[in-house]
Amino acid sequence: MSSSVYDVIIIGAGIVGAACAAACAAEKMRVGIVEAQMIGGGATAAGMGHLVVMDDSEAQFALTHYSRYLWQELSAELPGDVEYERCGTVWIAADGDEMQAVAHKRQFYESRGVHAEILDSQSLSDAEPNLREGLPGGLLVPDDAVIYSPCAARFLVELARSGGAQLHLPCVVTELTSDGVRLNNGATLSARFTVIAGGTWSSTLLPGIAVKKRKGHLVITDRYPGFVRHQLVELGYLKSAHSMTKDSVAFNAQPRKTGQLLIGSSRQFDSDDAAIDHTILRRMLARAEQFIPGIARLSAIRSWTGFRAATPDKLPLIGAVPGRDHLFLATGHEGLGITTSLGTAQLLVSQLLQRTPEIPVDPYLPSRICEGVHA
Repeated sequence: MSSSVYDVIIIGAGIVGAACAAACAAEKMRVGIVEAQMIGGGATAAGMGHLVVMDDSEAQFALTHYSRYLWQELSAELPGDVEYERCGTVWIAADGDEMQAVAHKRQFYESRGVHAEILDSQSLSDAEPNLREGLPGGLLVPDDAVIYSPCAARFLVELARSGGAQLHLPCVVTELTSDGVRLNNGATLSARFTVIAGGTWSSTLLPGIAVKKRKGHLVITDRYPGFVRHQLVELGYLKSAHSMTKDSVAFNAQPRKTGQLLIGSSRQFDSDDAAIDHTILRRMLARAEQFIPGIARLSAIRSWTGFRAATPDKLPLIGAVPGRDHLFLATGHEGLGITTSLGTAQLLVSQLLQRTPEIPVDPYLPSRICEGVHA
């Protein structure tokens, strides 16, 4: 039986775990990364790769805004296959009431240093000619971006490895020990800190952490360059994201550098089945067609599902497990793990090294909702 000693062990090499590993390695910590299947798999591979500032709550805004800034700072270093593109987000209003929400959203953003522009009906049509006629307008947030997240995760892992991190792949953690982990190959890894960044799998490893699976569907089309120019999201998406009890769909479309169009989105609780739910898929595409009628003429080449790691209050768990100061969580990001991965990593490092973080960490601490946790 072999043994290795680290300052910190990161369990999971999705985008969040990869970012945590890179941030720890940058601080000259000895880092071990444990991944069961592949770098950038799981929810990272299944997601849209939208880097977006969100305003559902002050805490959500703070983390997404901070993280988007970190992505902007890193963007010059990202390799071409990460496909970073600052295409902006357009939040689309479907009626007059939602145009009032657009005005409130802009005021919220601008008062906190995020540039946003109100688009009237004509400006919206000029920006996105394939949207249906008669939409009253929307809100353009020009500094939002998109990336190809599996390659971003691989880049961050390689960044960590260049700083001395060691990757254990494919390896499964079979046991959390008092000072590290035991792997399915018989090896034991010891560390001062262990970080669980396993997405939905985190609650299997550590029951009681209040993370549930939330299934989603996506479709990608053939290449249609310029068909959509910005990340498009209906304002009703927020209502969909808020629902914690019923299945929902909302229009969400993303242009890729390849010229393809990525179409979402759906949310389902209480489903562990990764198979396509064709009823949900039809509802999702019908919703997209309500906003872009011509989308029905496009050729779809693939559809798939993924599982978001959701918490009851829609905020991630970043920090020490109550009563276990050596064990940390970086999970529960739901649909914002790609956006908030870099911010999460910095909040984690600030706690590991007992530094003052750039934004308040209290809203994300596991102690707020994790009770009865046991290994």
